[in-house]
Amino acid sequence: MDYGVVDQSVRESAPGILSIDLRALHDNYLSLQRRAAPARTAAVVKADAYGLGAARVAPVLYDAGCRDFFVAQFGEALKLRPVLLPDARIFVLNGLQPGSEATCAACGIVPVLNSLEQVANWRSLAMARGARLPALLQFDTGMSRLGLSFEEADALAANPALLDHIDLLFVMSHLASADEPESVQNAEQLAAMQAVAERFPGIDLCFANSGGIFLGPAYAGALVRPGIALYGAAPAGGENPMKPVVGLKVRVVQTRTVPAGAKVGYSATHIAPREARLATIAAGYADGLLRQLSGRGAVYHDGIRLPIVGRVSMDSITVDVSVLAPGSLRLGSLVDVVGPHQSLEQLAADAGTISYEILTSLGHRYHREYR
Repeated sequence: MDYGVVDQSVRESAPGILSIDLRALHDNYLSLQRRAAPARTAAVVKADAYGLGAARVAPVLYDAGCRDFFVAQFGEALKLRPVLLPDARIFVLNGLQPGSEATCAACGIVPVLNSLEQVANWRSLAMARGARLPALLQFDTGMSRLGLSFEEADALAANPALLDHIDLLFVMSHLASADEPESVQNAEQLAAMQAVAERFPGIDLCFANSGGIFLGPAYAGALVRPGIALYGAAPAGGENPMKPVVGLKVRVVQTRTVPAGAKVGYSATHIAPREARLATIAAGYADGLLRQLSGRGAVYHDGIRLPIVGRVSMDSITVDVSVLAPGSLRLGSLVDVVGPHQSLEQLAADAGTISYEILTSLGHRYHREYR
């Protein structure tokens, strides 16, 4: 069997081409590293590296100099561990569920401890092993999502025995509004984080996420942990300083001309006001092109905007191509969904969401090309 022919056939039969620019990813890491210095720069590769494939993304970041990687779930850490060399540290943001502590320690994975119960469980394992085990302590500084309270911080600081045999690498928290530089919540959380850090003298601080890196050095601490900015999305409003990493092209399945008054899509939410030429493309909400794009979003061809008409379906979307010359699109033609004419941010805005949701929703039916 000629696998080259098979690969080409798979590419040509796929509903779309999702391109992932690993050089741009590498450059984005270095750019963030320079901005955050002298703090070290970690990488957040949770949710399968925001949907782009952690097994392909993490080694590129390692080659760029990254040695600290954050995931959300312990299962993600187990999958990532064999992909990276032993000197890479993997941190689990959500901490550990009871019963997984021994496996975590055996695999050299580091939990983020978010509650006194997680602290006690990790301490018990360390004491049973007669060894110090590394961990991070996370504190809630105003997001009310994960982390120890101020009262629990005081309890730990007042009773160091509660942290016996735990080697604290960092104290940390998470910024809730870092993508909004003018938000007063940023300064409030910084003050709260500094107050917590004073209770643990000599322990380094890990605070800034993607947006936090751009808030200034006060937010950096000793270790920053960008996520979305690595993958080319804007870390905050305004001009995006990151290189685009993702491109998405989707194939045309069919074109047709419909008369004025023709009903388009489910529930006839669009009725053609005049004769129109339509194209159906081979992706829908099962592929991360959200239903909220119905009647609002667009794709592009040769830089020309082609509006979505009717409802986005599970596997297909209809776009109005009347503005194009007849024959410009045919079976198998590719239209641009994310690219030079439409950013992740614009697509997300049309869907009434954020770039994170779009990026992590892009499905596995696309043919993926890592460049």
